Amino acid sequence: MAYRVPEPKIFACTQSVALGEKIAAAYGADLGKVQFSRYSDGEFQPSFEESIRGARIFIIGSTNPGPENLMEMLLMLDAAKRASARHITAVMPYFGWARQDRKDKPRVPIAAKLVAKMLETAGATRIITMDLHADQIQGFFEKPVDHLFASTLFLPYLKSLNLDNLCIASPDMGGSKRAYAYSKALESDVVICYKQRAKANVISHMELIGDVKGKNVVLVDDMVDTAGTLTKAADLMIERGAVSVRAITTHGLLSGNAYEKIENSELTELIITDSIPVDHDQKKIKVLGCADLFADVMHRVHHNTSISSKFLM
Repeated sequence: MAYRVPEPKIFACTQSVALGEKIAAAYGADLGKVQFSRYSDGEFQPSFEESIRGARIFIIGSTNPGPENLMEMLLMLDAAKRASARHITAVMPYFGWARQDRKDKPRVPIAAKLVAKMLETAGATRIITMDLHADQIQGFFEKPVDHLFASTLFLPYLKSLNLDNLCIASPDMGGSKRAYAYSKALESDVVICYKQRAKANVISHMELIGDVKGKNVVLVDDMVDTAGTLTKAADLMIERGAVSVRAITTHGLLSGNAYEKIENSELTELIITDSIPVDHDQKKIKVLGCADLFADVMHRVHHNTSISSKFLM
C-alpha cells in the first residue's frame, strides 16, 4: 500500500495571527490552536493545544522588534521540539534584527548571526523568509533557508500601472543590486541615491546619481522604517524634474512619525506587503498580500518539489 504523506500543521505567533490565517486558508488548512499563558510580570508561555508528534509543522511569525516577537517564535520552536514534531519550519515573513549583519564599528554585536543561532538551537529545522536585509544572512544558518523575493508580487503590480518613462531608483548604494534587477525585468533606466547618515535613522546628506527629469520614478527597498530615506529621496527627485515618485518596500516597519512623513512627502504611493501588520489607514499606502506566495512555497517544501520559480530576482 502506498504511503500517504500526512498534511502539515500550521501555527502562528500572536503578532502574525491575521497573516497566519490567510496563509492557512490559501494552503487549504485550518490554523492550529495555540494558547498563550501570561504572568503578571510579562512572562508568557505558549502551548500547542493539539498533538504534533511526528508531524511537519510551520510556525508563522515575523520577528520585528521589540523583542517579544522573537521570544514568541523561540518559545514556540522549543515547545514544538519538545512535543516531538518531526520537521519544524520557522516561516518568518520579516526576519528582524537583520540590519546588524556585520561589525561596522568596534564593540558592537552581529545580531543577525545571534538570532540565526538561537532559532536553530530552539528547534528550527528550516527557515522560510522574504527579502532579507542582506542576502549573506542565509550563510549564518546551518539549516536550509528558503529566501523568497517580493518581486513576485511587486512586478505584476508595477506592470499593471503602465507607467511611461519608467525609472527604477535605489534610495542608497547598498540597494543598487536590487534596483538593477528590477530595471532589467522592466527594461527601464536606473538611478542611485547616495546618502550619508549622522547616526541611525538620521540622514545628514543625500545626492542623486542619474537623471530623473520627465520620468516616473519607482524607489525600490527592502524595508521602510521611519520613512526618512524614502521621503527625502522622493522630494529630491521631484526637485530634479521627476513626474511622479512611488516606492515599493517589502517590509513596512513604519515606526516613529513615518505615517506623517509619508503623508507630507512627494510620494504618490508607498506599496508594501503585509509581512508586518499595518494598522493605519492611509490613502498613500497600498498593501499587497503575501499569503499566497508563502502558502505555495510551504506546499512545495512539504511535498519536496522545486521552488525555484519563486526566485524572480
